[in-house]
Amino acid sequence: MTNTPPFYSVRLADDIALQLGLLTQLLDHAPPNEAAQILGKVLDYDEGLLGRVTELVATGSRFAQDHSQRGILHPEVWLALGRAANELGSVGVDLNEHTGAIKQLAALAAPSTSPAARPSGSAMVVRRHR
Repeated sequence: MTNTPPFYSVRLADDIALQLGLLTQLLDHAPPNEAAQILGKVLDYDEGLLGRVTELVATGSRFAQDHSQRGILHPEVWLALGRAANELGSVGVDLNEHTGAIKQLAALAAPSTSPAARPSGSAMVVRRHR
């Protein structure tokens, strides 16, 4: 029996996962200006990574719906993917209202900006529970 090479789409998914791991490491070590630029690209709901992942999960939900209705997949798979797509969409909308602030931070030239011109930090952190 011969091993068949994986489909291009499966290799692409693997490559994207590896790239996301690399991007996570780069974000972790990036200076603030670069980190803000990365986050701005990731969180841009219309053209960024979060919106695209949400679309991908929603497409997976439609796949699961079709196969669930045919009796091939358990309905719980479809429901879980649909719920995940909805939650990602909700998170994307919540984060989208803050993307502008992140992009403004990215526009600051970190080394040459005086400390007085930088936004001041806040000790207050508000967490929203759903």
